[in-house]
Amino acid sequence: MDAREPTRPDDLPATPFHVAIIMDGNGRWAKERGQIRTIGHKAGVDALKRTITAAVDLGVTHMTVFAFSTENWRRPEAEVSDLMGLLRAFIKADLARLRREGVCVRIIGQEDGLPRDIVGMVADAHEQTKHNSRFFLQVALNYGAQADIVEAARRLAQSARDGAITPESITADIFANSLSTHGLPPLDLLIRTSGEHRLSNFLLWEAAYAEFVFQDILWPDYGHDALKQALDIFARRNRRFGAVDPGHAAQPA
Repeated sequence: MDAREPTRPDDLPATPFHVAIIMDGNGRWAKERGQIRTIGHKAGVDALKRTITAAVDLGVTHMTVFAFSTENWRRPEAEVSDLMGLLRAFIKADLARLRREGVCVRIIGQEDGLPRDIVGMVADAHEQTKHNSRFFLQVALNYGAQADIVEAARRLAQSARDGAITPESITADIFANSLSTHGLPPLDLLIRTSGEHRLSNFLLWEAAYAEFVFQDILWPDYGHDALKQALDIFARRNRRFGAVDPGHAAQPA
């Protein structure tokens, strides 16, 4: 994993290092075609494969995707079962290819509630790919940003209780390193598909200075062209990180 220093306005590439995607719209895609939601989820897996290939081709090095949230357990039991089955199929069918292509896979989120065989498959996927460095794929599974932040706070509180740290020594960097996403470059770009305009409890801490792009395209239709469009929008953004644009700063008051 490439843990870059926090980005600075005077040292920013046109292509983001770290892109996150809320993959939204599988159900609507299926409904438009008179199909059940499971068909949309299967098409969404194909879109993920296309998008990973496109990301590598376009120069992105790290990607985090929102596969299943802690709130998704509220969906019908049959749909949840289908989603878990698709995850199993994806790991079985694509892990060897991802390993050969230099992709490091990490799954973040809560293990509690997940089927035990999936927990084992997730651990095996990371173990088999942990030394790869061409591309880093982080999959948020049974993940919620608020729960992740609470868990990080609990760990730090326990460390303070044990005397390993003091409350005064806790900084933003120390807190970030207690999150499940630790070790990745800062999040540069967060994309949400399907035309929705909300974060849905995804990467709340990490998105503090990320650029947001909301695209009116259903996730199963996503691929190279859609990702390039988002990257082109990102390249035109003026990222200041709370500072003043140098051009404005030089002007008299």
